[in-house]
Amino acid sequence: MNGLDKIEVTKKTGEDPLVSNGEELSVRLSDFWSWANSDLVNNVARGVLAEFLVAHALDIVGKFRVEWDDKDLQDEDGTKIEVKSAAYVQSWEQLKHSSIRFDIAPKEGVDAATKGPYRSCDIYVFCLLHRKHEDIDPLNMDHWNFYVVSTRKLNKELKDQKTMALSTLETLANPVSFDKLPSTYRSVKDQSTNI
Repeated sequence: MNGLDKIEVTKKTGEDPLVSNGEELSVRLSDFWSWANSDLVNNVARGVLAEFLVAHALDIVGKFRVEWDDKDLQDEDGTKIEVKSAAYVQSWEQLKHSSIRFDIAPKEGVDAATKGPYRSCDIYVFCLLHRKHEDIDPLNMDHWNFYVVSTRKLNKELKDQKTMALSTLETLANPVSFDKLPSTYRSVKDQSTNI
């Protein structure tokens, strides 16, 4: 395939300076991050934060996030992880709390053996920012619940269903706190590989 070479991206620290005419400016990348991403309740930033929280809990933050990858995370054994987030409260004015639904739709892939849409990851981690008050703080791990479900179980129970309500999720997995996420993940992973 002819085309442009892939750009090599390096992990940034936040202390990286902006440069103009060969001179470092006093503005740092962390200034941009703060400006662009301080609203952690909005859907996009909350979703990326949820990925980071799961990566941190599972101690797989060594690499940086890759946009548009076929997985959100991958552990040291190669297990592919899909992270989904939802919240009752949004950044914008609401008349009522949001209903909790997660996208679990099988996607079109490049694997010819699948002959159609499929779920490309091995394990799903559903992250619910469960506070229903204006004091919601996405950086407070006590405001989150996590649910870990193997893709095998999703496929068996929900087949090609495209979305899942919280009530359905709670029939598949129990909510766990941030500190219990690593052990729950390992347990689900072990059960999934021993089926």
